[in-house]
Amino acid sequence: MLRYSVLLCFLFSFCCVFAQSRQELERQKIQNEKDIIYTNELIAKTEKNKKDSYSKLLLINSKIKSREKIISDINNEIQIIEYKITDQQELISNLEKDYEELKQEYAKIITHYYKNRNKYSRMMFILASDNVNVAFKRIKYLQQYSNYRTLQAKQLLQTKLEIEKQLSELKSLHSDKENLLSEHRTETDELKREKSDQNVMILQLDKQKTELKKKLDEQVQLANKLQSEIEKVIAEELKKSKKADMKVFQLTPEEKKLADNFISNKSKLPWPTERGVITGFFGENPHPVLKGVFIRNDGIDISTTEDSYIRSVFDGDVTRVFVIPGAHKTVIIRHGNYLSVYSNLSEVFVKQGDKVKTKQTIGKIFTDREDGNKSVLQFQIWKENQKLNPQDWLARIKN
Repeated sequence: MLRYSVLLCFLFSFCCVFAQSRQELERQKIQNEKDIIYTNELIAKTEKNKKDSYSKLLLINSKIKSREKIISDINNEIQIIEYKITDQQELISNLEKDYEELKQEYAKIITHYYKNRNKYSRMMFILASDNVNVAFKRIKYLQQYSNYRTLQAKQLLQTKLEIEKQLSELKSLHSDKENLLSEHRTETDELKREKSDQNVMILQLDKQKTELKKKLDEQVQLANKLQSEIEKVIAEELKKSKKADMKVFQLTPEEKKLADNFISNKSKLPWPTERGVITGFFGENPHPVLKGVFIRNDGIDISTTEDSYIRSVFDGDVTRVFVIPGAHKTVIIRHGNYLSVYSNLSEVFVKQGDKVKTKQTIGKIFTDREDGNKSVLQFQIWKENQKLNPQDWLARIKN
């Protein structure tokens, strides 16, 4: 029975991890499904504008990434279930061995009792004692023997019930696996269709290389201007240091506490838009149409619906508000030695020196009425003069 107890303890701990892992995967899968639905809404709006096929391609690319994440999550779920099925089968096998051993032990007890039932009665066994101490010991022996027999019967029944329970759970796991496999096939078929749409869009846009190259050059110039302005802000903040050669921010105790809180919320920060999907990714990325051309992105591009409100991702101080022609208004918020940057805003509701709270509305996204009502937030996170990937900081499940 020790083996039985150890197995149950192991199963219980594994079940907790198993449940948490599956719940997290399920939450991510639901979020990705929501992103796909929202992306389809944005695509439907771009389709009204026939010339805005490049924006549509970016949205299709985003949808494909979400679909691939769903398939990956399903595969991970199936793998977790397969591990659980293996452990469940091993547990059932061990329980069945315990059950057979208990049956044999209990049979021996019953056989012994049956053979010796007429040799003496309980009362005569006690009365035949030489003295009171012996009689007391015989009474205790009979009690213990009776309790042991009862315990064996209970353990036998308990093990049988546990086997039935585990078999039922195993059946449920097999059913879950079959459902996931079916879901996997459906998602894979959808992914094939989406990649087919992607290829069609690329072929269409391939005829517009000159226009796309011109647009890319304009984006690069705006990105360079934005980076230059951010670096100016950082340089000014560094000048506030007590040492002229200092290359890091000098933080007050309050700022240090704020920075520590910001770090502790990595991968938990709320999104700067209530709804949105990433259509431009951090770092060097290949252009979706122009072969051999890479796009540098110092943050991420979040496509959202027209006139959406933008909010701060964390408590902080508004360090700068400025305008770049073509890139519209930008807000920089400082969180200790971290900065969050919100660009392409049409309106700003805060000013330099303001203190803001997490999820506080700071402005409204610029919506390009001449370009299919395209509304894209350029969002960045810096640690002093180091660019960070915002995706590492934002919560996977939008809140």
